Amino acid sequence: MYIPPQFNHPDHALELIRSHPLASLISNDDDGFPFVTHLPMHVETDGAAWQLLGHCARANPHWKYLSQRPEALLVFQGPQAFMSTRVYPDLVRVPTWNYLAVHVKVRLQLVDGEEAKDVLLKQLIADHDAPYAAQWRGLPESYTQGMLKAIVAFKGEVLDVKCKIKLNQHRSEAHERMKADYAQGTEQERALAHWMERLGL
Repeated sequence: MYIPPQFNHPDHALELIRSHPLASLISNDDDGFPFVTHLPMHVETDGAAWQLLGHCARANPHWKYLSQRPEALLVFQGPQAFMSTRVYPDLVRVPTWNYLAVHVKVRLQLVDGEEAKDVLLKQLIADHDAPYAAQWRGLPESYTQGMLKAIVAFKGEVLDVKCKIKLNQHRSEAHERMKADYAQGTEQERALAHWMERLGL
């Protein structure tokens, strides 16, 4: 990912992953063409070390590609919105698009065994719907075992992290109007206004 210095914010990567956990998992298929799976990821931290966990359907061939070529890219997309030239005090301008994104290069390892997969699922449940954990535990074992057999889980060693926050930082003359417009806009635009506040723009 191309990141000009003014848009480089690696210190916000973990927060963005946790607040926007649906990732695009990208690696190559057997023909060398990029193959993409969209899936939620759970992130664990131990000091400076991160580990990402997720799963896909066994029917999805992506896990077979990963077993042969374990290095992959996870893309997490944060809030994003169009930026009009009306935010500038002069007319000799072009519009752009503002966005937040995190790219994580990982080396994935497939997770075997129903117990290990059950632990991973409970971590995802805790992230997104903690009360469901009791319902999952109360389901018939014949059903839960079938569900566990229908997925392939994996954990990812993080090799590199890039975090891009593009909010027109280098055009301070536009910030006041842009932030005001975003604050009155859609949910995505309001989220960008919030990030502008956080970054002191």
